[in-house]
Amino acid sequence: MSKQDTVNVGIGFATGRRSFRKVLKTNILSWRECGLTQNPKFNLNLFVAYDLKYANTKVTDYTGIPPHLLGDLDGTFFLGKTAQAREIRSLVRSGVLSPEEARLFFCAGYAGQRNTVLYWAMKQRMDYLLFLDDDEYPMAVTNTRNWAIWSGQHVLLSHLRQMMDTGADITHGHHCGYISPIPSIEFSSSLTKEDFRNFIEAISNDIINWQSLESLMRQGGVTYADTAILTGDEPQEVLSVNHCKFISGSNLCINLTDSARVHPFYNPPGARGEDTFLSTLLEDSKVLRIPCYTFHDGFSAYDHLMDGVLPIRLKPVCADLSFVTDRFCRACVGWVRYKPLLLYLTQRENYESRIEEMRRQLAATLPKLAAYLGREEFLSIADELERYHQNVELHARQFRQTIEIWRKLVSYLEAERKTQGFPSIGRGLPADDPLRSAL
Repeated sequence: MSKQDTVNVGIGFATGRRSFRKVLKTNILSWRECGLTQNPKFNLNLFVAYDLKYANTKVTDYTGIPPHLLGDLDGTFFLGKTAQAREIRSLVRSGVLSPEEARLFFCAGYAGQRNTVLYWAMKQRMDYLLFLDDDEYPMAVTNTRNWAIWSGQHVLLSHLRQMMDTGADITHGHHCGYISPIPSIEFSSSLTKEDFRNFIEAISNDIINWQSLESLMRQGGVTYADTAILTGDEPQEVLSVNHCKFISGSNLCINLTDSARVHPFYNPPGARGEDTFLSTLLEDSKVLRIPCYTFHDGFSAYDHLMDGVLPIRLKPVCADLSFVTDRFCRACVGWVRYKPLLLYLTQRENYESRIEEMRRQLAATLPKLAAYLGREEFLSIADELERYHQNVELHARQFRQTIEIWRKLVSYLEAERKTQGFPSIGRGLPADDPLRSAL
């Protein structure tokens, strides 16, 4: 069977946790169970961009995959600092990128890791690339009978079916479990519901908002899967909000068959939001949300799910637990660091007034929140806002540069394909292509 008779599928992880191998094992067994690993029409390739400093890990925490699992994969690419440095030297020597451009695109952090995976997947001629997270599992949980009911989810299979049926540019699924880092708060005179609402509105965006979070807090911070979505077949088209089509960074599949419609990731240094800034580039893209869940284990408290232990009750997210408060604080800092750039890109005409409103809300609520949680670190959120506001034009330039760098890289990869006699990246799959029936 020739390369053109198969679909090349990339599965990407941007990771830094020891739990990666256990999550990978669970996913590979899921692909085996649904028949993907045995289907000769699909080549499954693993791309792992790993960061040893994130949790003080070593290379074998990622590369030490048992042979009986590797046998289900057609290719594996482990992308640490050595592999990155080697590729950067090649790109700079060839005149494709300047050293500064290479450092910006393949930078440390979430966007740099995802861009590394995206670039390697394109270089290895993948047709589709599914991003998975190392703290999400292929399963869903509902609470329709006041106890947890679990179901497996064929995540990769669901994305491939929708991609090949619809020709979408991007498909992304749903998430359940511990998605939000915001704990349940028992309001009092020292921190009222109105105080907390003002704080959330100050740091929130089009996805994170008070209305959704208030409902989530009533459920103890646990998001349960919607049974109507679980039993549904039809994807939903993602609509544009402030010129963005918002997606998630994992349970996310990117169609690589048309290089002109593939976009890079970016986040301001030290911030998150790499999926959000990709969302700002998708207004003209076909983006579908598909009926497929992953369980997000945001506090790393339920890895026994992958060993078959299914709890009938999920614990609430309580503010009196130090690790919960730590994660909440880190998330707030991450959100406030990228909100200035998001406002600058999507609401330029109201940018200054929105920043001033954030200042007022934070000044009124941060002292109360810090005192209530016993954490002075929350006071630094106002300083983070000012720092990222002062640098917003620099970050906007970096974002534009990242887009230009990606265009250079795509042109380079297209030229390499022609030299090697491969079809161009944009070959696509016609509606009558027999591969569409392979699933």
